[in-house]
Amino acid sequence: MGEFVRVESDPDHPAVAVIRLDRPKMNALNAQVQREIGAAAAQVGADDGVRAVVIYGGERVFAAGADVKEMADMGYAEMVEHSGVLQDSFTAVARIPKPVIAAITGYALGGGCELALCADFRVAAEDARLGQPEIQLGIIPGAGGTQRLPRLIGPARAKDLIFTGRHVTAEEALSIGLVDSVVPAGDVYASAVAMAARYTSGPAIALRAAKQAIDTGLESDLATGLEIERLQFAGLFATEDQKTGMRSFVEQGPGKARFSGR
Repeated sequence: MGEFVRVESDPDHPAVAVIRLDRPKMNALNAQVQREIGAAAAQVGADDGVRAVVIYGGERVFAAGADVKEMADMGYAEMVEHSGVLQDSFTAVARIPKPVIAAITGYALGGGCELALCADFRVAAEDARLGQPEIQLGIIPGAGGTQRLPRLIGPARAKDLIFTGRHVTAEEALSIGLVDSVVPAGDVYASAVAMAARYTSGPAIALRAAKQAIDTGLESDLATGLEIERLQFAGLFATEDQKTGMRSFVEQGPGKARFSGR
């Protein structure tokens, strides 16, 4: 349990873990918060009782970005070290081997937007604002924005957001594929948890394999990606869930299997 980042269990869906950011007022992502995010990601990833994850910053804001005051006087040598910690912490979120949903209220800017990009899906409030405004500080995104954003929405749209530093509305974010769902602000958390809960009864090992195959394949050429898929596919025939799923399909039809996660 960190000072500013904690892992909670949703009371109605105990298999859904919530990584809760809580650094008033705007969840500025200083070095301590970054380390605590990485530790929380490792915790939920290793917990077999957790089947899906929600990242949530509270009712007012997801995360308004890095702590500029902390970074303003850093030099090159300091930032070389600091940026490694920053990227490692966010990559830990991206590599959680379970479905991850970002529940975005208020602002998700700079590092906040980059943190949301580490999730598999993003649910945004109708009044949410997202963006990569680092260019307005004379720098560029440093926590994955130049890499994850173009992979998600395409290079031209990513360059527009990064070159201008402009904020986009939830409606525009939905239209360009930056978020997957837009709901009233008061429904963001519940909608994200409901989305996460859909995966809690699924075959955990197969879900992990699917996520790893997709994410790793996107970083590879097609032939390599197909080989990754083939090996993950074949490996699932060593699991109990594969036997359960196929036996259930043959005997009862589709969609009735009860998976153990083994």
